[in-house]
Amino acid sequence: MKLKLDSLIAPLFVVIWSTGFVIARLAMPYVEPATFLFWRFAGVLMAMACLSLVWKISWPSWSQMKHIAVAGMLLQFGYLLGVWFAVRLGMTAGLVAIIVGLQPILTAWFAAWVSERVTGRQWIGLGFGFAGVALVVAEKIGFARIPLFSYVLAFAALLSITFGTLYQKKFCPVFDLRAGSSIQFGVSAVLCFICMYYFESGVMVWNASVVGALLWAIFPLSIGSISLLFMMIRKGAATKVTSLLYLTPPTTAVMAWFLFDEPFTLMMAGGLLLTMTGVVLVNRGQASVVATIAE
Repeated sequence: MKLKLDSLIAPLFVVIWSTGFVIARLAMPYVEPATFLFWRFAGVLMAMACLSLVWKISWPSWSQMKHIAVAGMLLQFGYLLGVWFAVRLGMTAGLVAIIVGLQPILTAWFAAWVSERVTGRQWIGLGFGFAGVALVVAEKIGFARIPLFSYVLAFAALLSITFGTLYQKKFCPVFDLRAGSSIQFGVSAVLCFICMYYFESGVMVWNASVVGALLWAIFPLSIGSISLLFMMIRKGAATKVTSLLYLTPPTTAVMAWFLFDEPFTLMMAGGLLLTMTGVVLVNRGQASVVATIAE
């Protein structure tokens, strides 16, 4: 049976996806990046194993598995590890957000790779979106005393999620979401374990903040938001889907203001409105129906 997901899927994805920065703030003082991500991915695999006892999973062919695994290495391992290590080495969250916020622009540049055409209106919308992101994080960007390698990691994360989105759209747009998630998180867990073993201590302080962050990262953030992203990639044009990520920094700013009493200025509010305008321009005329788990 096919379920038509209404227009709430996009804002729901943005809200859940934006909590990633909140999770990082909660967990970062108590655990190293690859260690946390390993436990996160391992937890997702255990959850998917339990779900497989209830739901029948349709596994893809070996050839398609390889494409799904490559997309997972880019969308999960490369993107998340790059962002976490960039912050760990001293880059501010605002600067990471503005760098990763360039993704829709890069996606539009490479859209021809997946046989998409970007219209003039969409280019204007992309420009509005980037300007909005810049306003939101402008007051938080700190360029002083940031190691060069932090920039390398942040831009590597940007390229990783950009090409991961395009690669999955081109080579493996249709697959059972449960099987695909298991493959991608499994590959990413192995890679994170290797990084943890060779470059980190593997120590994690088990307290309420870490446990809460880990549980949220496993269920709503990993299983929930990634499944929503896969669904939108399968049916939506890559440029329009990734334009939704422009809403992440403004949404995160609102969350940080509410949860951590961080300042939310008029300039940030203006950036939020500008960003939303850009997303509307990019997605105007796009059907709101996306693929489903049952497809």
